[in-house]
Amino acid sequence: MPEIGVLHPQVVHFVVALGLLGVLLRLLSLVLHRGWLNSAAAALIILAAAASVVAAKSGTDAHEAAERIPGARDAVQKHETWGNRTRNILLGVAGLEILALIFAGQRSARALRFAAAGGGLIAAYAIFTVADLGGDVVYEYAGGIGTRSGDPADVDHLLVAGLFYAARAARDSGRAEDAARLTDELSRRMPDDPSVKFLMIDSRLKDRHDPAGALQALSQMTIPPDNPRLAIRHGLLTAEALSAAGMKDSAKALLTSLAQRYPESRGLKDALVHMH
Repeated sequence: MPEIGVLHPQVVHFVVALGLLGVLLRLLSLVLHRGWLNSAAAALIILAAAASVVAAKSGTDAHEAAERIPGARDAVQKHETWGNRTRNILLGVAGLEILALIFAGQRSARALRFAAAGGGLIAAYAIFTVADLGGDVVYEYAGGIGTRSGDPADVDHLLVAGLFYAARAARDSGRAEDAARLTDELSRRMPDDPSVKFLMIDSRLKDRHDPAGALQALSQMTIPPDNPRLAIRHGLLTAEALSAAGMKDSAKALLTSLAQRYPESRGLKDALVHMH
């Protein structure tokens, strides 16, 4: 089978959806005794088992890159182990479903369906477990994020996101110097982005406690007249810098003027309330 690691995120969702729905229908079929439920449950579980084979293969192909991330190896291997285990359980349940179809109309078919329902509950637990472990790899270790495509631009997006959130975490934990340093690196990578310029000014205020420098940087920014979002952000930061510099009356006047110009802005209303 060719390399299919790039398809892993898509394939695993088929396993989750088909597997869980199939198990649910199999349980309902034992109570409601509807012929179509037996057929639907069997079809979904067999399809889920087939998809799990592809998911396990694609996961193995995708894991090599994720394992290179420092600290992620154990989480990736645990996810892979449970992925293979889930595949094996689903294949076993699918085998029971196939036997039940072969012996349809015989007494043994009902016993096989009960066995499939029991195995389905185990499969459902395994599906939840492997999905949760996969979420850990993606959301706690950034496994595959920005690296799956191999595009350098995507890797750069990952680095930018890391710098942004790392700066916030450093500021929230009281490490102002680290927050300023990380924001400086973010600015170095995206010097022309308006959002990054605002982040740099915000860092001047909160990390370096330099309202004069912040006001100077704000005065040098050109805000398009047809962009209310940037105008409001610029005004809020300017008011914050004015207040930090001891010019609260000027800050209040600026916010009042902006609130009249953009009456729908909740941020301006909240800032005015805090100013009083």
